[in-house]
Amino acid sequence: METLPLSLLNDFLYCPRRAALKIVEGWRAENKHTVLGDIVHEHADLPGYEVAKGIKLLRALPVFSDRLGLNGKCDIVEARSQEGQSGLEPSHVGSYKSLVPVEYKKGKRRQFENDDAQLCAQALCLEEMFKLPVERGAVFHAESKRRREVVFTPELRTLTEEAIKQLQRLLALEQVPPAEFKPACEECSLFKICLPRVTSQPASLRRAAAQLFET
Repeated sequence: METLPLSLLNDFLYCPRRAALKIVEGWRAENKHTVLGDIVHEHADLPGYEVAKGIKLLRALPVFSDRLGLNGKCDIVEARSQEGQSGLEPSHVGSYKSLVPVEYKKGKRRQFENDDAQLCAQALCLEEMFKLPVERGAVFHAESKRRREVVFTPELRTLTEEAIKQLQRLLALEQVPPAEFKPACEECSLFKICLPRVTSQPASLRRAAAQLFET
């Protein structure tokens, strides 16, 4: 099983074609949304930790899951230590009594399934690494400066693991699925590469368009 980046799960649930364009064909592009997202992550992307109100904040913590074939990093993990173990390093399994992953997003406080699944995947990685149940996390929305709690319910865990399996199958096929044009397409950084208005047309029209360039 090939290891996949955690962030690709968010892409897949947003649009399978977007995920395939990235992982199968290697496309990357920027727009105002990706730039704003980078700005929001500037502090969280600096590896290290700090202590605030007795809670250790682990920044840019690398995480992985051999079982799910995932790797990536958590923006922030809020770690509460066992009694008398506050000075132990983050890698010390069993040194914490609770872990809470926090994901930074650029927009207003709104719930999106792809954001919640990405956060849940981080929790699954943390559970495998630290042998500790991770019951909830949070998404911090930078524009509204509000935090939204996410409970990792059985339903969310099932959705997340099924999406990971579908993503693995997509990668194994090494094919980019056809586009399905939606209003959200215009906000995608790969909009000009994907060309969803054209590629979402019936196959007969796509073949006719391709023949124009062959003559």
